[in-house]
Amino acid sequence: MAQVIAVLFLTFFLFEFLVELVLNELNISHVRCHRSVQGATRLLHDRIGPEQVDQSVAYSLAKNRFQRWAAIYGAVATLVVLFGGVLPFLDTLSRTVGKSFPSGQEATGILFCLGTGLVVSVLNLPVDLYSIFVIERRFGFNRTTPGLFISDKLKALFLGVLFGGPFLFAVLWLMRATGPAWWIWAFFFIFAFQLFMLLAYPALIAPLFNRFTPLETGEISERIASLAERAGLKTGGIFTMDGSKRSAHSNAYFTGVGRTKRIVLFDTLLKQLNTEQLLAVLAHEMGHYKMKHIRRTLLVRGVFLLAGLFVLSRLVDYQPLYLAFGLAEPSRHGALVLFAFMAGPLTFYLTPFFNHLSRKHEYEADGFAARLLNNGKALGEALVELTVQNLSNLTPHPWYSAYHYSHPTTDERIRAMGLEKP
Repeated sequence: MAQVIAVLFLTFFLFEFLVELVLNELNISHVRCHRSVQGATRLLHDRIGPEQVDQSVAYSLAKNRFQRWAAIYGAVATLVVLFGGVLPFLDTLSRTVGKSFPSGQEATGILFCLGTGLVVSVLNLPVDLYSIFVIERRFGFNRTTPGLFISDKLKALFLGVLFGGPFLFAVLWLMRATGPAWWIWAFFFIFAFQLFMLLAYPALIAPLFNRFTPLETGEISERIASLAERAGLKTGGIFTMDGSKRSAHSNAYFTGVGRTKRIVLFDTLLKQLNTEQLLAVLAHEMGHYKMKHIRRTLLVRGVFLLAGLFVLSRLVDYQPLYLAFGLAEPSRHGALVLFAFMAGPLTFYLTPFFNHLSRKHEYEADGFAARLLNNGKALGEALVELTVQNLSNLTPHPWYSAYHYSHPTTDERIRAMGLEKP
């Protein structure tokens, strides 16, 4: 039976890999054949010239060509971890070291899970390095120094241990101590932990990576405050973030909940957009909060989390599952890691569903912004400006877009707001 499980996993894994590969090649071909903005909305057509189109095409093709090889490398790396003896080695090592801790079972599980995560992170380093220091630098976006890159990785490792250790301890303890219904208790804990991280991120985590400065008092801050008041949105402040120290890409977002909720503007965004465009982008972000998109997304993901934990509870003691990947016996920590590896190939077909939901939310937030400002033109202009500045793919293949894009294209959003007149 273990061999059957291994073959089934490899079948799903290979199918996901082939789907990704085919979609990537389709996108490459589609972008090559659509090297113009003919047929684009007037806002985009009037703003972008032939040279900028060529840059956008070159950037999109460079990323997709690299993704071709990154996908192959990632698939090989995953198979090495799962079938190359890495998991049995980490399991044996974790059991040996875990015995020296008071809570031996939980300690073993924490070491195994964090150790597997560390191995995966190290294997992903070549992809990260090439993407940041070759592709992003080639097109003028990268501003990350090697020192900053190393610092970011060390901070991420520290946070992984700081938060991941207690989190894993609680989950593993619940799996052991609460009987057959452990998956229900684990669900409530994990869901509560996610809410806690929403609170902790703005105040505790984000400042470790970036400097957040209250926006100076002036016309922009006053108009943003006035806009938030009109939207009925209370915030914990308006901040600028030094995103330019890592990348020339720009963004704006809301983060946190309750008293930790704040508006964050990348310093690059302040340089790229005028005041009206900036207000339109923020009105869009306010729309996400006012229309409860974050709550809806959490609810949907909560349903899938509960279903996943239920399935895991049925498999946690099924020995052939572990033998298929070289593990000698069932274990709670082994179940968690194997489930994490298997979740992608077994559920990748749900990705378009989540993207469809996200796109729906984007359209709704665009509509909210247009109503709040009594005109959607400023948002359309802002979207076009960001598309040009970030060299976004102007003509993604529809299938590739449906699978990979959580946001509609700029043209789709402009048309949805009714800005394209006949």
